[in-house]
Amino acid sequence: MFLDRIVGLFSVDMGIDLGTCNTLVAVRGQGIVLNEPSVVAVKKGTNQVLNNGEAVGWVAKEMLGKTPGNITAVRPLKNGVISDFEITEAMLSYFIRKVNGKSKIIGPRVVVSVPSGITAVEKRAVFDSCERAGARRTYLIEEPVAAAIGAGLPFAEATASMIVDIGGGTTEVAIMALAGIATCESVRVAGDDMDEAIMNHMKRTYNMMIGEQTAERIKIEVGSASPVAAETRMTVRGRDMISGLPRAVEISSEEIREALMEPVQGIVEAVVRTLEHAEPELAADLVENGITMAGGGSLLRGLTNVIQKATGLPTKLADDPLTCVARGTCIYLEHLEEWKSTLENDMEG
Repeated sequence: MFLDRIVGLFSVDMGIDLGTCNTLVAVRGQGIVLNEPSVVAVKKGTNQVLNNGEAVGWVAKEMLGKTPGNITAVRPLKNGVISDFEITEAMLSYFIRKVNGKSKIIGPRVVVSVPSGITAVEKRAVFDSCERAGARRTYLIEEPVAAAIGAGLPFAEATASMIVDIGGGTTEVAIMALAGIATCESVRVAGDDMDEAIMNHMKRTYNMMIGEQTAERIKIEVGSASPVAAETRMTVRGRDMISGLPRAVEISSEEIREALMEPVQGIVEAVVRTLEHAEPELAADLVENGITMAGGGSLLRGLTNVIQKATGLPTKLADDPLTCVARGTCIYLEHLEEWKSTLENDMEG
């Protein structure tokens, strides 16, 4: 314990929100210091990261869908878990090096948020990736717990709190009390599925192919889960599937809302199922405490209204929902000595 504190003077403890779309890093005492896309640019057919291992994050995201034949921009996490071990390791190494500083000889202790539904094999992949990326010690925290702490919910008290964390690859729904999860559900329906639904809509309705970044922009600009006061339109550019030539079409917010119905319904159903499994006393608390929403996907216009209507519970958006999980890992870091017994760590094999 004493040795760990001495060693800690020469490294930076960090919390990592390892997301399908974005990775955020928070440092004890400094807050969030890094927020970059979970994208890596590699030489095609290899796992060799371009620019001496520096083509990661924003640099790589700029290349998505625009790379020449010999370069591939890869997202190494799918549905909140590692799908490409080597590339995830390269990405983590880059982020840890960027935050820890190249001059630091000793690796940091890291708290990494993971989906609540991941398997033992997927957990092992996170431990191994962090260790090989330079972490001295790795602890895992479940995403809904980190999101609840970051959103300022009284998760350690004897009253129920409910969090719905909609990320890029997974939606985490959990009811918590007394610093633990009473009931939770992790579904692999989230922001990426919304983007895919928009891409499929453009194919079916307009015979037009669009990229992931364009779909995301449509979702942000005109996407909604319930009718909005002023319906809007936007121009979308892509490739015609029949002629193969570039063209532009104008779309409306109503048709995008229709396209998003399936993923939105999947999220609502997960929320309802979690409530159905709650103990009566916890359910009673939620009538007053309501539901708090976090994660980038919860920013979809009207989504809080849809969930409130489906559950009958007051539903609100957390402050700065995008950074809730990262802020939660940072708060956990500040209480690491007293709380670390509740976390899984790499010393347990």
